[in-house]
Amino acid sequence: MKKKVKFYPGTKESRTVKESLTAKESRKELLVESLKLPKDMMMGAFMLSMTGNREAFIENYRGILEYTDTCILLQTKNGQVRFEGTNLVIEYYTNEDMKISGRIASVIFG
Repeated sequence: MKKKVKFYPGTKESRTVKESLTAKESRKELLVESLKLPKDMMMGAFMLSMTGNREAFIENYRGILEYTDTCILLQTKNGQVRFEGTNLVIEYYTNEDMKISGRIASVIFG
């Protein structure tokens, strides 16, 4: 028999649900590490590769939230990534990856 879990924002019950989700994610991460599986594929984590401060390659992003020549904000599974700089351009993007070029001054994770 399955036990139903109710969610009550801001209460002890909601913290219990969040804690159980965190514990489940931790177990999954331990399994992925022990089996030497790629985290980006198994955990849905994004991959970021940079060539100096001129190019950035991003894989496994969810969407583009903001796009100007000084700021590009991306949604990932676990949060957001903000690129700040000058002359920023998305050279290409697909459902899985994208390339950002320009003078990248900072990358902020949050």
